[in-house]
Amino acid sequence: MIRWATDDDAAAMAAIYAPIVRATAISFEVDPPTAEEMAARVRATLAYAPWLVCARGEEVLGFAYASRHRERAAYRWSMDASVYVDEGARRRGVARGLYTSLFALLRRQGFYAVHAGITLPNAASVGVHEALGFEKVGVYRAVGYKLAAWHDVGWWQLALRERVGTPAPPLVPAEARERPGWREALAEGRALIRP
Repeated sequence: MIRWATDDDAAAMAAIYAPIVRATAISFEVDPPTAEEMAARVRATLAYAPWLVCARGEEVLGFAYASRHRERAAYRWSMDASVYVDEGARRRGVARGLYTSLFALLRRQGFYAVHAGITLPNAASVGVHEALGFEKVGVYRAVGYKLAAWHDVGWWQLALRERVGTPAPPLVPAEARERPGWREALAEGRALIRP
């Protein structure tokens, strides 16, 4: 099942994310967030963008969310996206399923592009993003220092819709959920996940 994240998912999401923070440069955070911090992040994000979990029963297999690409007004049609999957659930389509649903929801809200910053090298993440249609747009060289090394971050972009005319302001999730097709958009990625 792919569904909205809740406070009840915070501990599981923190547990998925913690080893990535502690042992890799995939995330540039250095201290894993607590369950309380993760719950606060979810609540703050859900005010303007989706935060989704993939769950099997009560078990959270992974999560994906969108965040603002930049704060200035002219960027408001562009988002960043992140996805994290539990080590035991990788290579089963969880990331692809979560992203597919996330991007369908962002389209329904009226966003035009989504971006992903990937610490390099990371062939698995690059592969997932490019398989979903992301195109590489650039590299920030030696932009972050973690685990006793400088790291490059590559940037990928996915167009969610054609950029023509004057765009309407994006809808917040509470507005978009009232429109037809929202439930179907949330469910789009489910078929891509293998048991």
